[in-house]
Amino acid sequence: MNFQQLRSIREAARCGFNLTEVANVLFTSQPGVSRQIRELEEELGVEIFERNGKRLTGLTEPGKGILGIVERLLLEAENLRRASKEYSGEQSGTLSIATTHTQARYVLPRVVQAFRTAFPQVRIALQQSAPEHIAEWVISGKADIGIATEGLSQFKELVSFPCYTWSHVIVVPQGHPLLGLERVTLEDLSTWPLITYDVGFTGRGHIDEAFRQASIEPDIVLTAMDSDVIQHYVALGLGVGIVASMAVDQAKHQDLLPIGASHLFKPNIARLAVRRGAYLRGYAFDFIQEFAPELKRADIVSALNEASA
Repeated sequence: MNFQQLRSIREAARCGFNLTEVANVLFTSQPGVSRQIRELEEELGVEIFERNGKRLTGLTEPGKGILGIVERLLLEAENLRRASKEYSGEQSGTLSIATTHTQARYVLPRVVQAFRTAFPQVRIALQQSAPEHIAEWVISGKADIGIATEGLSQFKELVSFPCYTWSHVIVVPQGHPLLGLERVTLEDLSTWPLITYDVGFTGRGHIDEAFRQASIEPDIVLTAMDSDVIQHYVALGLGVGIVASMAVDQAKHQDLLPIGASHLFKPNIARLAVRRGAYLRGYAFDFIQEFAPELKRADIVSALNEASA
């Protein structure tokens, strides 16, 4: 049994049993992947994959259990490599952060700047995508840390921590009639075309929930992932915007004014997630504590140990 065999099993499952894709991921040949899988099956004395001729079509029942063990073995191998660098005093490496545009643009710059000052030899790779992709990257090991508002707490493979709470605000051009109201209601908003986030991004679920509970059908005419894009179209007069409070940049959008909306929509919780059982380098803990000072290293380690037990 060797690690290349284990990687072939794991990647075959991840790549939808397409051995050509597996070979590309592992930088080897398709016959080589097939041989690695077959040799491990012969050594274990059990079929891991279902087949149609030479083509893999799925996992057998024993294969489903074996895949979980393979995932844990490869995770522990990666943990060993990280631990060896940690104990040898090496302070270089790459910290991969998967996050949303809003976090990367408005929250993380201060954190990254402070971290780079403390760890100048550690490279930071920021990957931006939807929450479900962020979770997938952390689970697969492509990212060390995931940061998002929605979705991260729903994956059993992740340990997630609440970091801070934020609210939505309404943004309108100067002189807009909503600015003259003492307290904007959902009914008031429903009379205007709305521009806000795509479904699954930046607290959009709480916006939809508020209108649904009030039995009001909002006129959402445009959606985007990017807060700047939303505010740009609001400035063009295409509608009223609903964005994250930390995304309101009046220096950049001087023609827009914010209106508080914390009374309309539930508060949102930004969460940070790591993979269950993962070994975090010391500088990863420093990054986490720079992002969320209330998270203590001992508590994070305890949660990871409990999750992997």
